Amino acid sequence: MLDANLKTQLKSYLEKVSKPIELVASVDDSAKSQELLALLNDIATLSERVTVVERRGDSERKPSFSIGEAGKGSGIRFAGIPLGHEFTSLVLALLQVGGHPVKLDDAVIEQIRSLDGDYQFETYFSLSCQNCPEVVQALNVMALINPRIRHVAIDGALFQNEVDARQIMAVPTMFLNGETFGQGRSGVKEILAKLDTNAGARAAKELENKPVFDTLIVGGGPAGAAAAIYSARKGIATGVVAERFGGQVLDTLAIENFVSVTETEGPTFATALEQHVKAYDVDIMDVQRAEALIPGRIHEVRLANGAVLKAKTIILATGARWREINVPGEREYRNHGVAYCPHCDGPLFKGKRVAVIGGGNSGVEAAIDLAGLVREVTLLEFGATLRADEVLQRKLRSLPNVTVVTQAQTTEITGDGKKVNGLIYKDLASGEVKNVELEGVFVQIGLVPNTEWLKGTLELSKHGEIVVDARGATSVPGVFAAGDVTTVPFKQIVIAVGEGAKASLSAFDHLIRNSEEVAVAVEAEAEAAV
Repeated sequence: MLDANLKTQLKSYLEKVSKPIELVASVDDSAKSQELLALLNDIATLSERVTVVERRGDSERKPSFSIGEAGKGSGIRFAGIPLGHEFTSLVLALLQVGGHPVKLDDAVIEQIRSLDGDYQFETYFSLSCQNCPEVVQALNVMALINPRIRHVAIDGALFQNEVDARQIMAVPTMFLNGETFGQGRSGVKEILAKLDTNAGARAAKELENKPVFDTLIVGGGPAGAAAAIYSARKGIATGVVAERFGGQVLDTLAIENFVSVTETEGPTFATALEQHVKAYDVDIMDVQRAEALIPGRIHEVRLANGAVLKAKTIILATGARWREINVPGEREYRNHGVAYCPHCDGPLFKGKRVAVIGGGNSGVEAAIDLAGLVREVTLLEFGATLRADEVLQRKLRSLPNVTVVTQAQTTEITGDGKKVNGLIYKDLASGEVKNVELEGVFVQIGLVPNTEWLKGTLELSKHGEIVVDARGATSVPGVFAAGDVTTVPFKQIVIAVGEGAKASLSAFDHLIRNSEEVAVAVEAEAEAAV
């Protein structure tokens, strides 16, 4: 089942196991059950501490298996064969159940242990989804820490009947005690924030007690990470506040153009960014959303939980998000047929009809990827020609189940009240309105900057980007910006990293040149707080 290379790697990992592990497989006579047994038996041959128990006729999903200490019940179960992106989740579960330390802060571990109630989580994933492993791994570790938490990770492509019955059209999708709990990428802290209703108030109180930072970076993507590293290396008090560390990189499948890194994946790159930042004395405040910037001699950033952070200089690196087409039906059917990540959600549309909106590189790449999974792909482009690179267009034209429609203005996404059933577009050449019957719509029309919270505070371009000069300075003295959120052209990771470093150096230069004025302002703030 596992190739020689994977066996060698897994064997070295399993040498770290200190407790006996029991893999209890619930199987039947299906080919997938035999495939699962082959995988589990391969794992057992790599460590004398791993044993496999086979069960038939029980009430568990088939094929599925639990991972637990020998002779004890387990709250961790995989329904399916966790290869692809989920192989890492399998390895981590084996190590953690086998006694390898969990990499969480003591306070977070205690918060998990203290949760009051019984929690039965179900997560639907796809093996090609790069966002799913974080959710699976988070809930697995929570189930390991708290015996009242149980988690089963379900391969949606394998259990298509459940996906259809529950009308799941996006992954990861989480259910708690039979009810929808959430969709999309989430880590331990995000999940805890939803379960522990007092967590927000405690976090706000803790954040209010933070001292005045020399530099506060808002955003944890490549630009924010670079800014944090460069600021910390100057020896100044540096903080990072972000909704999720890694930013949009977490939603990127393959990265092949970051200089010196031949090839990597977005989540792997984001983890490396966070580890690099944590190597320095940086105060990382994640799972926090900035709501307002209040400029002054000492700048303030108000968070959604009500806390206010203060800093002598600010670097805004809030990045961008997928642009919406803003037509009727888009928001109503988001995650119910309307999707933005073909790699994540594509397997859920196997054998179905889908549309891709957008004829740039992202749209054409999405159509190519989806063509190998779905029955039909209709690609709609507003302009007269596709804008993607010619090599991608050639590949697209070679696919028999792809139809390209140019000069097509999408006007509505239709549905039956529960899920998408069609798309309406206007033929700009003839003026004719046409309907396409389908089950999914993938929107791929670029990005929009995350600057709504900054309107009226500093200068924005007509596209909503933060206007910056050659040094990364904004229209507000002491406030700088970097990355995809700015007017700097070419939204690339390598450019965002460079711009983050530049903004940090500019902020440091501002601190030096205005040190006396800033010192007076800090002293005034301290006196006012007494």
